[in-house]
Amino acid sequence: MPFEIPENIHELCAPLAWMIGSWHGNGHGDYPTIEGFHFGQELVFQQDGRPFIHYFSRAWIVDEDGGFVRNAAQETGFLRPQEDRTLEVVLAHNTGFVEVWHGEIHADQPRFEIVTDAIARTGTAKDYSAGKRLYGYVEGDLLYAYDMAAMGEPLQPHQWARLQRH
Repeated sequence: MPFEIPENIHELCAPLAWMIGSWHGNGHGDYPTIEGFHFGQELVFQQDGRPFIHYFSRAWIVDEDGGFVRNAAQETGFLRPQEDRTLEVVLAHNTGFVEVWHGEIHADQPRFEIVTDAIARTGTAKDYSAGKRLYGYVEGDLLYAYDMAAMGEPLQPHQWARLQRH
């Protein structure tokens, strides 16, 4: 599905215009402290002319055939692109933590990388200490990879997905 750059997009958000809209698809997750899993996911990126993009994600666990098993993670936040092509991101999660991320919007391709700068968590949230994410626009799809350090484990691959625009 083709996309159109919104007429009211803020100039700082223009390098991320490829993300605006709703994405659906499937991904995989794995980590040494849990059993591997498959998931379905919806991501929504919205902007209203101001210098940020609102982000929302919801995921659900699926079985081997893609059938719904149970609801999973949700997160919401804001992507705040800067004049020097750096990117600030703030995210809040239903699992009890909030994050501040920093990174760079690449000039040569529609992609960006971010790493955690600060993480705060509630008393009931799991031990989570660092993250790294890569998002890219590849062959019309949104691909991402999420590396995580948690539960005493070092930073390593945790989730990856390929989503289509809806």
